[in-house]
Amino acid sequence: MRLRNIKGADTAIGESPYCIKEPASYRGRWQDAFPSPGPLHIEIGMGKGRFLMELASLHPDIRYLGIERYSSVLLRALQKMQADPLPNVKFLCMDAAELALIFSPGEVARIYLNFSDPWPKERHARRRLTSHPFLERYAAVLAADGRLEFKTDNQDLFTFSLDEIAASGWRLVSSTRDLHHDPALSQDNVMTEYEEKFSSLGNPICKLTAVPQHAILSP
Repeated sequence: MRLRNIKGADTAIGESPYCIKEPASYRGRWQDAFPSPGPLHIEIGMGKGRFLMELASLHPDIRYLGIERYSSVLLRALQKMQADPLPNVKFLCMDAAELALIFSPGEVARIYLNFSDPWPKERHARRRLTSHPFLERYAAVLAADGRLEFKTDNQDLFTFSLDEIAASGWRLVSSTRDLHHDPALSQDNVMTEYEEKFSSLGNPICKLTAVPQHAILSP
């Protein structure tokens, strides 16, 4: 269960140099938010930040922006950054529904979704981060060679996501319902906190990579 009410979380986020305070002011110039230029990758619903920060450590030439709507969860990522700062990581506390307000078309090179809330009730389907409305938002900000990567242990959510991708006109690049036993897709896999927990319980991890209609696939 996610923590949502840690006293002082909002204040800590507001005072942290690792958090972007006015993200709309960076629309079209996100390179200015980092000490040096590079492709921009974002994780939506980044949780405590383990996945994003490990990627950032492995790829210092890429700029990473973690988006988390719950301040009490984001606080945990801030604490990790304070202990081990990374110059190519910044955080945002916001709702992913507002992506178009803070990113210009083509500004994002990659979007990561990891173990997103499955919103199991059918009436909440539009809230799922792989639903058609969100796929439209992603397509609007992804670069011509940009792509979406999604991991989950929820088989129903994965099936829903595959259906939404097809119905939305996206192209499926790769998919597996057992990531850790897939020789190709498991290469260089960086695990999240949830991934480690669920896989230790014997739950197979699903992963897909997809690109919007406008994408130019690399040879």
